[in-house]
Amino acid sequence: MLSLLNSFRIVALLEGVSYILLLFIATPIKYLADNPMFVKLLGMPHGVLFLVYIVLAIMVGQQLKWNTKTLLIVLAASLIPFGTFYIEKKYLKPNK
Repeated sequence: MLSLLNSFRIVALLEGVSYILLLFIATPIKYLADNPMFVKLLGMPHGVLFLVYIVLAIMVGQQLKWNTKTLLIVLAASLIPFGTFYIEKKYLKPNK
């Protein structure tokens, strides 16, 4: 069974990848090629992953006793392209 932290790490990765695909592939195709199909395909999964990311970030923050500033940084990272990858390196390092 996956721990809460590992679940969050997976969701953060998927959310980050879906955001990058949506911003840098699907949206240009929509406007440059007049083809909204990829935005429709990626939009809903990205939205669901974003919501799950927010919920899991709050749960992990409580578990790891993050202060408010750290939690806000983790939450804000989901709005910035490549932000979730930064969070992975900075705050979610696996224990060695």
